[in-house]
Amino acid sequence: MAVLVAAVVVIVLAAVALVFATLRRRDTEQAVGHLSRETRARDRASTPRAEAAPPVTGRAVERAAAVERAEAGKELATTGATAPVAWVPPDEDAIGVSRRQFLNRGIIAGFGLGLSGFGAACLGFLWPQVSGGFGSKINVGKITDVKSQIAQGNGFYYFPEGRMWITEFPASALDKARKVYSESELAGMEAGLVALYQKCVHLGCRVPQCVTSQWFECPCHGSQYNQVGEKKGGPAPRGLDRFAMRVEGGTFVVDTGLIIQGPPIGTNTTGQEAEGPHCISGGGESH
Repeated sequence: MAVLVAAVVVIVLAAVALVFATLRRRDTEQAVGHLSRETRARDRASTPRAEAAPPVTGRAVERAAAVERAEAGKELATTGATAPVAWVPPDEDAIGVSRRQFLNRGIIAGFGLGLSGFGAACLGFLWPQVSGGFGSKINVGKITDVKSQIAQGNGFYYFPEGRMWITEFPASALDKARKVYSESELAGMEAGLVALYQKCVHLGCRVPQCVTSQWFECPCHGSQYNQVGEKKGGPAPRGLDRFAMRVEGGTFVVDTGLIIQGPPIGTNTTGQEAEGPHCISGGGESH
């Protein structure tokens, strides 16, 4: 296979050389043309002949060599001793920058800035959040202050920094809750609070509260959840997802980096039913 490839390459190079030689010969012929015999004879007659130089004898060569030896060294002139001049580097501003240098430096600088920005964006995206904001552990506030905020919101407290709803969990429902929920969820429920992710588990719409029914009711497709996020109706496949919670020194701490899947359909630890008219129609009770 290698021999065949080499042969093909040699043939191609030979063909290229032949074509080049042919074109060159054509150019030469077109430039010279075909001259008549009379024209060539007239050109030879009009060309002046150079006069023949006289022959050089041996005596003339010896005489020239003697003259050259006698005059050797006369072209060198002696000067007085002078101190060396100190070297001064040229001024870069005076030299200036050529057009090519400017373009090369501009291109390199552009590439450098682009790569630096891309690298910084990648690091910012991949760097974990150590404090504050969604995806980290958030200190919501003192338990008493959080419950006060819930009372002011007629049973609901929206905390935008954590993208979550915070509601009260009744102490009377803890026995049933311990059979359903994990320890990281119960740590907040035992303090009387539950932190629910704001997104509907059906298609991800933000679920608002309904003050009249005291439920969460999704405006997109009518999914309904009770005040602690357990599914009551609509197409949602489970209850609202929630976050890991704990209490530290009387402060309610929510880990928004750990989302826990909502309870399965049929979970109803509080037994809460709609306390008034629904804000979204069409949800209906789940069975």
